[in-house]
Amino acid sequence: MNRSVPVWIAVGWLAVGVLGYGSPASAHSRSVSYSSWLIDGHQADITLRVATLELTRLGPGAGSPRALDSVLANYLADRLQLVASGTVCAPIHPPRSLAAPPGNAAFEWRVDCGELEPDEIRSRLFFDVAPGHLHFARVRRPGSELIERVLSASAPSWSLTEGETVEVPIGSSFGSYLLLGIEHIATGYDHLVFLTMLLLLATRLGELASIVTGFTVAHSITLALAVVWGLRPESNAVEALIGLSIALVAAENAWLLGGRPKIVPLGIGAGLLAMTALAGFRLGALPPAIPAGLCVFALCYFAILERVRRPVRWRIAISFVFGLVHGFGFAGVLEQVELPTDRLASALLGFNLGVEAGQLVVVAILWPALRWLAWIRGGRFHRGLLEAGAAFGCAVGIYWLVERAY
Repeated sequence: MNRSVPVWIAVGWLAVGVLGYGSPASAHSRSVSYSSWLIDGHQADITLRVATLELTRLGPGAGSPRALDSVLANYLADRLQLVASGTVCAPIHPPRSLAAPPGNAAFEWRVDCGELEPDEIRSRLFFDVAPGHLHFARVRRPGSELIERVLSASAPSWSLTEGETVEVPIGSSFGSYLLLGIEHIATGYDHLVFLTMLLLLATRLGELASIVTGFTVAHSITLALAVVWGLRPESNAVEALIGLSIALVAAENAWLLGGRPKIVPLGIGAGLLAMTALAGFRLGALPPAIPAGLCVFALCYFAILERVRRPVRWRIAISFVFGLVHGFGFAGVLEQVELPTDRLASALLGFNLGVEAGQLVVVAILWPALRWLAWIRGGRFHRGLLEAGAAFGCAVGIYWLVERAY
């Protein structure tokens, strides 16, 4: 029996399991939101910016333009608070929607602290549905400099009292952005799955170096283009393409492990053509040119692989092409922070180095473990692990693609 049969049976069962029990929260790779605070005396104007993809974590339809009902408004106001002497400042009016770029939502509201002086900001935004959520807060007072901080589940509050703030504001510290990049890659599960799929079949150190280098160079290019020059594709389309990149590389792994059956590239081509047709009817987040171009790319790529002895060496091409897409995904953390020009270079370099450090840790742990498994017991357990890994990657990649695109 063809070795690919158990792989694709496993893909089917895993896809059913993931689609049946997955949730929007588990499908999103990262979770971030942004707020600006203009504190004047005992009152403050709050502006919150968040991707509509984040709002879908709160339930079906929460990301739609008409979803700003009292439930959503109360959720936002209850979990992003200004505090004065331990008392939460009361909203003067509930959050209301503002105009925002496609794929994003913006809200504003005003709070009043009465006779008390505001001294703390607290955030519990999305922590109940995304424990790794990061919230970027920026505060301005009349006559004072802009100050910034990143709030998380482990550090959900920020004291505004002068002299009590020990941590250096995130926007001012290279080291803070370095740590942010490390934390981002550690919680960016789709990026980690993609990197794992790329390394799954690498057997030589040279192959490993070329794959990681291709991915690093590519996502560094688009990260810089997005943050410095403002090149910002629609976020839902980027997230959908990240899911597709995982599914495609995982399917390639299964194709190689299964003896290169022709049904795999033909199935990929048919799937991408179907996506092109759906996009032609304006269904989904991708314009027709993207799946059509990917269809041509995938068929040409598999045709090349058919003619080479060690197709894994060509992973540098696929890692570079999809690394460009992942770079726009990384940029989602920085692009809305609106850093001043004089701090852009430091923040970008620190964040990118943090991402690279996180990647190197993953590679340093994963690749030696895979080589050790290939060595013990004649590699029998290793083969089954590779097949299971390819099946899992294909299943979650397809799920993330469908959930994000449609």
